[in-house]
Amino acid sequence: MKCVSSTHERLADRLANILTKLNVGHQLSVKELAEEFQVSTRTIERDFDRLNAYLPLLQDQHSKRYYLDSSYLGRFKLQDIQNFAQLSGISDLYPSLDISFLRELMDHRANLVFSAKGYHYEDTTQYAEHFKVLTQAIQQKKSVAFAYKGSLREVLPYRLIHHHGNWYLAAVDQDTLRVYRLSRIEQVDHTHIAQDFEHQTEILQQLEDEEGIWFGHDKQEIRLSVDAEVALYFKQRRLFPEQQILQEKPCGELLISCQIRHEMQLYPLVRYWIPHLKIVEPAHLQENLLKGLSHYIC
Repeated sequence: MKCVSSTHERLADRLANILTKLNVGHQLSVKELAEEFQVSTRTIERDFDRLNAYLPLLQDQHSKRYYLDSSYLGRFKLQDIQNFAQLSGISDLYPSLDISFLRELMDHRANLVFSAKGYHYEDTTQYAEHFKVLTQAIQQKKSVAFAYKGSLREVLPYRLIHHHGNWYLAAVDQDTLRVYRLSRIEQVDHTHIAQDFEHQTEILQQLEDEEGIWFGHDKQEIRLSVDAEVALYFKQRRLFPEQQILQEKPCGELLISCQIRHEMQLYPLVRYWIPHLKIVEPAHLQENLLKGLSHYIC
């Protein structure tokens, strides 16, 4: 999976560079871009095929260089370019990618509607229509009603979040931010009277800051010891939510902390790193982990 993620990152970076050049009026040669990015000319041609599906690209018949329609020059801001490159690089995340939907993704509002967290993805075609209706409700700041686990819910939608392979709707229900898995939404009620609402600053900030989907729970600090054998991985990047290195001992062992809202943010990761990781505080979490493991072994 690391290789796939790396490929997506290179694609997104390359598309962002190409779009930036087009945005400022450059006329681009397939051969020159292939040399610049050290890829084949066929790869660059596929890049232009992607771009041409969403943008008014033109090609000089003599030089064969690609350029952007003059009416679009300078129109895209940095965030728009980043949004486009990222979304194009992982386009399989998004259901029913028709032209109108892609143009919405290019809009500066895209980062206020969508979040992508992780690249293992489920089949989204089953709820493509729900996806579009919820997108519109978020953008228009209107309440939405749907059937969920056998009951009707009317919520204030804030964000569509892709997390570890699944899509979720983050919405406020009775003053509490909750998440609803899209595959479990049985139907969206188009007959109810949608209510206008304003996004609350604190909710938007929580959505921005939170690394997972466990809203509606208080955060708690967890401390863990990390063996020297695997310490490098934890020094290179954050493997736990809001991870911080508190201490590095002379033997190379680390003491780290993280912030979680739900135990499911902790236990799967700790199990993955056994026997090189141990929960230090709170102690009862380590005890519960060991009990669960002993039951599994028995």
